[in-house]
Amino acid sequence: MKVCVYQGALGVVEKSGVGQAIHHQISELQLSGVQMTEADDPETELIQINTVFPDSVLTALRARRQNKKILWYGHSTEEDFRNSFRLSNIVSPLFRKWIIWCYSLSDAIITPTDYSRNILQGYGIKTPIFVLSNGVDTDHFKQDPARRASFRARYHIGPRQKVILSVGHYMERKGLIDFIDLAAKMPAVLFFWFGYTSPVLMTDEVRKAMDRATPNVRFPGYACRDDLCDAYCGCDLFCFMSHEETEGIVVLEALASEIPVLVRDIPVYQGWLHDGYNVYKADTQEEFVSRAEDILSGSLPDLTEAGRKCAEQRSLQKVGEQLAAIQKKVIELPPAGRKL
Repeated sequence: MKVCVYQGALGVVEKSGVGQAIHHQISELQLSGVQMTEADDPETELIQINTVFPDSVLTALRARRQNKKILWYGHSTEEDFRNSFRLSNIVSPLFRKWIIWCYSLSDAIITPTDYSRNILQGYGIKTPIFVLSNGVDTDHFKQDPARRASFRARYHIGPRQKVILSVGHYMERKGLIDFIDLAAKMPAVLFFWFGYTSPVLMTDEVRKAMDRATPNVRFPGYACRDDLCDAYCGCDLFCFMSHEETEGIVVLEALASEIPVLVRDIPVYQGWLHDGYNVYKADTQEEFVSRAEDILSGSLPDLTEAGRKCAEQRSLQKVGEQLAAIQKKVIELPPAGRKL
């Protein structure tokens, strides 16, 4: 079996979850012993696509002409496109039509959760859809006292100072505004938000919220893998207030790092993240404040061991084995018979 993980426009999504997913797939296939080739290699049997840019469509159309199978990762939905970038809500209906067409060019789709599969099926997509986690590098993301010390020294954080961390683009959907409001209600705690979005793409609401952020909120910007690993180890709570996800790679990274995790109680986590077992969940701002304070004070049970086990079930090795099995199934599928 020879597979191409298409990397066109990787530079555009490099600092996003989609970019991270592409790197994960390459590592997963290497761990599983799957041979990867260039897109134009005549012996390539399957093209694996992650983005929905025009170059991806051209690649898919060319692959169909060459009778190569196409496996498209369904990272994007209209639901998680909304409340993200400037004008996203206006163009989201068109975006939905576009991704339906993109995904329908494939022989099969992979999406990371049952929740996102249900959304895609609700669009009327008839292409077979497999559910497979994006995975997490559990060898890299793990608790390390040296990394904790490094992070705290870099940002001049005292040993008793409590730190709450979140990671993502500067988006309303990611919960950035809620995170800033949470910090205002917990002035004794330091809040770090790692990630970056170009000001050109930021909404006015997000920009205003960042301008009014209290002094205990810091925005260090984008962090590389090593620096982000330091941040997970150096914080006392990972608080992810996102309103919509298809999975949430950063949640998996936090779980793997064995730190307490507090997420918004949204449907995507149903069935694999359980309140009071491997994470804590909240919905209203008042619940987030109460849960965060109880976690930081030690009033709530430590769930980090169960969180680590959840991440280990989605390690690159395990996901890679499942991905290779899916690829074989897709290659064996009969021709889709769609007209170009």
